Amino acid sequence: METQKIIYLDNSATTALSPEVMNKMTETMACYGNPSSLHLLGVQAESVIREARASMFATLGVHNAKAHNLVFTSCGSEANNMALFGVAYSKPCYKGGRIITTASEHPSVLECVKRLERDGFDVVRLPAPGGVIDPEALRAALNKETFLVSIMSVNNETGAVYDVGELFSLVKAYNSAIVTHTDAVQGFGKLKLNPVRQKADLMTVSGHKIHAPKGIGALWINDETIKTKRIIPWLCGGGQESGYRSGTENTIGIAAIGEAAKKRVDLDATAAVREKLIAALDGIVRVNTPAGKYYAGILSVTLPDIKSETMLHFLSSRGIFVSSGSACSSNTGHRSYVLADFGLPDFEADCTLRLSFDETLTDEDIAAVGDAFREGVSTLVKIRR
Repeated sequence: METQKIIYLDNSATTALSPEVMNKMTETMACYGNPSSLHLLGVQAESVIREARASMFATLGVHNAKAHNLVFTSCGSEANNMALFGVAYSKPCYKGGRIITTASEHPSVLECVKRLERDGFDVVRLPAPGGVIDPEALRAALNKETFLVSIMSVNNETGAVYDVGELFSLVKAYNSAIVTHTDAVQGFGKLKLNPVRQKADLMTVSGHKIHAPKGIGALWINDETIKTKRIIPWLCGGGQESGYRSGTENTIGIAAIGEAAKKRVDLDATAAVREKLIAALDGIVRVNTPAGKYYAGILSVTLPDIKSETMLHFLSSRGIFVSSGSACSSNTGHRSYVLADFGLPDFEADCTLRLSFDETLTDEDIAAVGDAFREGVSTLVKIRR
């Protein structure tokens, strides 16, 4: 029996390991020393981590950075938790102060601010209709009690790119002491990020969105935040990672993310793939294009009166894998708050799929996707409004 070909369109949930990363991980498995040990095996392991940091700094476009500027974590969610809780509880004067974020952040940010809100902090969630944050809304939200602003770089469901450079410049002009944080998990290795240029005091990145394994992420922390002690460790213990993230380092995962960071997505080629996909789906679905900037590798489409989960399973049976929303929230049974914030009514949000891909998607794959969508729409039982 012929094996069914897989067409994977869920890169925003996770990516396959690249051959280069696999080779690097295999090579690093032989380096089993503890990076904190002073003997030769420990020094070899520490050298692996140092090499990975240098690669990460190069991708982030930062120069003269030190080890303490990049803290390796278990994932992007941990890095976000470290950023939000580490800042909020760093100074007694922050208690009850204002945190500004957006209504369309990843759950690893929004769940943190919910807890902080329960602890007495004042939280403002800015809307992003059409995937655009109004700078004037941010300006109006700033007050003398504001100590933290967290705005994602790329939305994981719509692909909307938020201009954090412009928004954080506005924040710093109001009060340079306000800590700025961006969840850049969906932008790292794809867009030209630079925390210094974008005035991000803290920046979260992750490995498994760029063909490294699950279980490795990092948090960029600038020198000013460290110097002024505006962040404290959230995981305490032996003092690894310059004291900011205790626990024996995941040397293999760190080597993997360092290797993965060396290769970036070809944005022009990915944009060309996007246009071909849109053409293949023309007349079958509605494309939800953000009103402002967007990352070409995330395509949100709304089906004609067919629940996204129904179509997802139909496509899966054809070897085509998509998502009905963020992988971190799509299995909860709740409608997407991101799509609601974007401007989609509940019914349309319930009929919306996310296709996420890169430049490696072939013309043959694109044609197969178009055919499968056309077949699915024509054969599936339509739901009632």
